[in-house]
Amino acid sequence: MITLAAEDLSLFGRDPWWLVVVKAVFCFAFLMVTVLFSIVWERKVVAWMQLRIGPNRHGPWGMLQSLADGIKLMLKEDVIVKRADKVVYVLAPIIAAIPAFMAIAVIPFGPSGNEVSIFGHRTTMQLTDLPIAMLYVLAVASVGIYGIVLAGWSSGSTYPLLGGLRSCAQMISYEIAMGAAFASVFLYSGSMSTSKIVEAQGDRWYIVLLPVSFIIYVVTMVGETNRAPFDMPESEGDLVGGFNTEYSSIKFAMFMLAEYVNMVTVSAVATTLFLGGWRAPWPISGFWAGANHGWWPMLWFVIKVQLLLFFFIWLRGTLPRVRYDQLMKLGWKVLIPVSVVWLMLVATVRTLRNEGYDFSRIVLYVGGAVVALLLLSFVADMFRGRKQEADAKTPPAAFDPMAGGFPVPPLPGQTLPPVPRRRPRQQRELIVSGGADTQSDREGREDDGV
Repeated sequence: MITLAAEDLSLFGRDPWWLVVVKAVFCFAFLMVTVLFSIVWERKVVAWMQLRIGPNRHGPWGMLQSLADGIKLMLKEDVIVKRADKVVYVLAPIIAAIPAFMAIAVIPFGPSGNEVSIFGHRTTMQLTDLPIAMLYVLAVASVGIYGIVLAGWSSGSTYPLLGGLRSCAQMISYEIAMGAAFASVFLYSGSMSTSKIVEAQGDRWYIVLLPVSFIIYVVTMVGETNRAPFDMPESEGDLVGGFNTEYSSIKFAMFMLAEYVNMVTVSAVATTLFLGGWRAPWPISGFWAGANHGWWPMLWFVIKVQLLLFFFIWLRGTLPRVRYDQLMKLGWKVLIPVSVVWLMLVATVRTLRNEGYDFSRIVLYVGGAVVALLLLSFVADMFRGRKQEADAKTPPAAFDPMAGGFPVPPLPGQTLPPVPRRRPRQQRELIVSGGADTQSDREGREDDGV
């Protein structure tokens, strides 16, 4: 009988209560400071990309602009809609914001050993860790969806309800592909613990071993946080602002805070799973033995998170918003199938390596499977093209839009009858009232024999 060894997380849970409080306050402060900086950084970078100045009034170089915006939102009038369900209306921003802060608890800022000393007590650079830490991250991220749905429903208005429903559908759809990308990392690392996943990347980061999983996760994290080009809740032309249309003051600020905290959280998760976590980049770790010890790992972790936040900003300033049908098609018809197929390939490679097959055979088998899938897709596209050509030659079915007494749109395969058009008007002759007033008028009348 084969039994799997339990995760050795004995270093966690030994801190005194005051040190746990210090770590929790640090995690909260890290998120808040990063959010304040990210808002200003986003406005500065987008202004630079659009040849504008950006914030330059509050603080040096406008660095306190986000702090001023937060104070302004707290001092604005707090309006509660008359038809709103007041209890749920007030709880919705809290439900959306609190889960965004909870995921940072299992993110490692440094090695899992007693690397640093805080007030004379040796401790790990992580609040806590779990054998199923990544499942915990997925769980708390899913809870935040309830805040968006309840905000749209409790507002007592049609547009916020529609915005909340489609935001919920978007986030749930992209979480499926995100979970499949996580599963590939679990197979390679053999653990769901965040600290163990970072330790497993000591030789090679998973962005190199699992590039498809990284690409899928990057796309899903943009869709999960409702950021451009997937910012469906903010499509003013469709829903007048989405689920938070009826919110103002501090409650609106909490939704905005939840969005930016989620950006920091998903960037930290991407750093932990694919970019080596707190480990120093290769050129630095190659000649400096102490780069991954002491307080230095926190610096590398923050730099990686900021680079991913810059990626968010770059997308917002570059790509236009996609249509909602394109968004859902990408999630269900592209990301989920690709992530499942990639997960099967990763599982096959891991199984073959565990059975003792050499790497050349593994590459041969995986390459053969990829070629077979490409061949099948080519054949399917060929037959699909023939079917489309045959359908194009088939005369369209007759359709009367007023058959039921009121106008209805045509079904697939039906076309509207041609609309009769009036013949173009012939060029009218110039009619001059009164007598001939000019020499040209007189000459024209004489030429006509008048």
